[in-house]
Amino acid sequence: MGKLMRVTRGTAFLVAVDIRKGSPTLGQWFGAEVSAESRKQIWAPAGFARGFCVLSDYAEIQYKCTGVYNNKGESGIRWDDPEIGIQWPMRDVQLSDKDRKAQTLKEWLARPESEHFKYSEEKTMVTR
Repeated sequence: MGKLMRVTRGTAFLVAVDIRKGSPTLGQWFGAEVSAESRKQIWAPAGFARGFCVLSDYAEIQYKCTGVYNNKGESGIRWDDPEIGIQWPMRDVQLSDKDRKAQTLKEWLARPESEHFKYSEEKTMVTR
């Protein structure tokens, strides 16, 4: 599902990574520092993994989703996967158990569920 991400308290570095099989931008990432004051938002379309690191003492991050959350469909990609090479703004990190156990993008692409995340060159027509 797609997610629109914003920070409503504090400051965080928000990231989106293309994980769609066959995509010309597979494994490429975009990240930005976002704060409640900047009011920036990051859009991560369906087929993109999302992540963040909190840069302030506290942060509240909100997502607006294109679908209903289903924890059975949840997975994770390693935050420090060298093949992706995200330039996180901090080095000394505290990770959740889920993040410590996350797989690399290469491992994710070998899993059967990755078949649900394929790139399509189909163009969407918008009419008025």
